[in-house]
Amino acid sequence: MDTAPVVVLSLLALVLAGPVPAALARARWPLHSPRAALALWQSIAAAAVLSAFGAGLAIASRLLVPDTSGRPTTRPTAEIAVIGLPLWTVYVVVLALTLVIGARLLLTLVRVAVRTRRLRERHRDLVDLLDTVHVPELWGRAADLRVLTAAEPMAYCLPGLRSRVVVSDATLTSLEPEELRAVLAHERAHLRARHDLVLEAFLVLHTAFPRGVRSRSALRAVRLLVELLADDSAVRRAGPKPLARALVVCAGGGAPSGALAAGGPDTLARVQRLAQPCGPRRATATAAYLLSVAILVAPTLAVAVPWLTEISRVVGR
Repeated sequence: MDTAPVVVLSLLALVLAGPVPAALARARWPLHSPRAALALWQSIAAAAVLSAFGAGLAIASRLLVPDTSGRPTTRPTAEIAVIGLPLWTVYVVVLALTLVIGARLLLTLVRVAVRTRRLRERHRDLVDLLDTVHVPELWGRAADLRVLTAAEPMAYCLPGLRSRVVVSDATLTSLEPEELRAVLAHERAHLRARHDLVLEAFLVLHTAFPRGVRSRSALRAVRLLVELLADDSAVRRAGPKPLARALVVCAGGGAPSGALAAGGPDTLARVQRLAQPCGPRRATATAAYLLSVAILVAPTLAVAVPWLTEISRVVGR
């Protein structure tokens, strides 16, 4: 089999895991086109994982050597006789590492999903129990809204099948009606778009891969982007000024693990963005979408298809 697929997939995995995320995290254009930037981040993450696994499997596929009848064999003795013990050992080690990484990724996915949903379920039951404050319709009272007694203004949402939007009574007394409507619109935008699933996928990748391989900036950048998307949705509902004032008030409010809070460490950048509104840059966004597609499609057409064709040829002998 040609070594080009292995080389290209390996280089692609390294570039998409290191330099590309670092450069994208420093870019300023995602602030103006967060939806396109999020699509690009997702394509980069998916392509990096697929390229890494593709490179490992491409190397391991060299174990499929033909026997005397021309059929592929999986007998170690026959494989060693054809490719030699040193190369056979390398291929087996690569295959083992690929399988271990895949198993670790799946295990991390299950662990993160189970842990996050258990935390949300416990907190959901807790806020349902502690919700004792009556909120009139003027404040956007709805079946999913819960109000807790707390001295600090805070607002966050608990995604899931039984989603909740949680605010403190200090939030009600600190915000004007239009500001509260902006906060509620922000949190419900998270729930509608299921931003928690996007963050969960990046958290799985961040947790599963070793520190030297994973991108430190990817998870932080994606967290900011989902907040910007929710901000944009709230702006369409209540305007930028009420949302900006509400974010400042709720900036110090905490949130439990697994929740999405209105405030947070990126509040300053978000408020500055609201103070200087700039519509989406269509040319940049279009380029980002096209690049997202290219990152996923190009490796498949240039590398995966020839590799799969070769595998089919070997198996079909």
